[in-house]
Amino acid sequence: MNVPIVWSVAGSDSGCGAGVQADLKAFEAFDVHGCTAIAALTAQNSTTVSRIEAVSPEMLDAQLAVLALDLPPAAIKTGMLGSAEHVQRLVRWLDKLRSRRPVALVVDPVWRASIGASLSAESLRQAILTELLPRASVITPNRREAAWLLDAPELRQDADVPAAAAALRRLGPAAVVITGGDASREQSLDWLATVQAQGWLGLPRVPTSHHHGTGCVFASSVASALALGFCEADAIVLGKMATTVALQHGYAAGQGAGPVRPRRGFGLHPDALPRLHATWSAPPQRPFAPLQQRRLGLYPVVDSADWVARLLKVGVRTLQLRIKDMPRPQLSDEIRRSVLLARAAGAQLFVNDHWALALEHGAYGVHLGQEDLQSVPAEALESLRAAGLRLGLSTHSYWEVCRARAFGPSYIACGPIHATTTKDMPWWPQGAGNLAYWCSLLREPVVAIGGMDEARSLEATRCGAAGVAVVRGIVQAGAPEAAAQRLMRSIEEGERAEPLAPPALPRSTLAGPVPPPLPLPIH
Repeated sequence: MNVPIVWSVAGSDSGCGAGVQADLKAFEAFDVHGCTAIAALTAQNSTTVSRIEAVSPEMLDAQLAVLALDLPPAAIKTGMLGSAEHVQRLVRWLDKLRSRRPVALVVDPVWRASIGASLSAESLRQAILTELLPRASVITPNRREAAWLLDAPELRQDADVPAAAAALRRLGPAAVVITGGDASREQSLDWLATVQAQGWLGLPRVPTSHHHGTGCVFASSVASALALGFCEADAIVLGKMATTVALQHGYAAGQGAGPVRPRRGFGLHPDALPRLHATWSAPPQRPFAPLQQRRLGLYPVVDSADWVARLLKVGVRTLQLRIKDMPRPQLSDEIRRSVLLARAAGAQLFVNDHWALALEHGAYGVHLGQEDLQSVPAEALESLRAAGLRLGLSTHSYWEVCRARAFGPSYIACGPIHATTTKDMPWWPQGAGNLAYWCSLLREPVVAIGGMDEARSLEATRCGAAGVAVVRGIVQAGAPEAAAQRLMRSIEEGERAEPLAPPALPRSTLAGPVPPPLPLPIH
């Protein structure tokens, strides 16, 4: 097994609630190997910090040097740093390491312990701003820490947070997440700002008084996910999931706030998967109508009413009409004919992209890709909801799943499961392991798409897929009706076969700051 190494360069908490002690617990939850370089010692318990003493720069340098010789990291997480010289020593080693291989850097800009002790100095703040932030893959300040970095008033309003994140990104980090742990409200809201996506990651706040080490666990979880090869947005989602489960298992270990408790298997907790909203000022959206038949079975994607008619005759009962280039009058007629044919057969017909015509002709549902979803006005989506149309959404990774779930879709399509030449895309094939993971995690029905043949359709069904979308495997076959019938038999066989168990985490599908380790086999 190729186990990534992650360093924690931070302070030691004698009460074992935060600092490197919390980081090591988070590393274990991700099954990465954690190493520590202690920057400061603290004398603290669950109620107070009585003393903080920075180690000498020479001692920090010696720890980094010996680790670099034998245990070079895929990622480094920084927490409490004792001085500007600490930052400079760390940066020298980071640059040396990066000259040999990619190394992700997650900066948790600790400036005050949660139980009150100040850890900040202006020279340290400047060193973080000028040395660490330009090299950072992700920075994870809470609202007070973001204001401290920017030398700005406290971020009391949600509306102030996106601008603060944008200002921090201009200082050099590839991604910023301003966490909402220090904001008092029913929802835990973190503002995500990355090259992949931006928006509010939201979950109900965990009702607990045992939250010591939350920021450390979040940042070290993000670093672990980056070390596993996830892109920044996906790593932040994983960090929120791991921290949420850790909060759910927090416990008393003294008279004050107890520590959070990171747990293996956090990635399979459906309640820990956040939703990604563009804005939190809008009211929560009602879900779309559920599918009449949750088991979609074979789900051909075709480009004409004639194909709809042919496949309905052989028993297909879920189809998608995907027409990319056609004059509007002809397009409208194709959609109208397809809707009537499907309705007469009691089939579920989804119209790809052309939501207005689907609404006009009373289609069963609409399917949208992520790009299409961003271009549909909110009022149009509400019209589709009100009319009872179902909605299917394409996804390829964590953050896209989180964004899709915010709309309350009727099903979620995951892909590409296998390599496909249907269209160019930056995503790596997900494979059966990822599909089994998403089918286990999501409460919404999951449709598998990408490179499907008979054997892969059987496998996808064993993974738990409610539907198997096939684009070319039918319409380009020599005998399309016979090909469809073989695929349906494979899916039926998969439904009778033993299910495939999901992995604890999927593998990454988009390049991150470091290459992913070799994938683990599905079991």
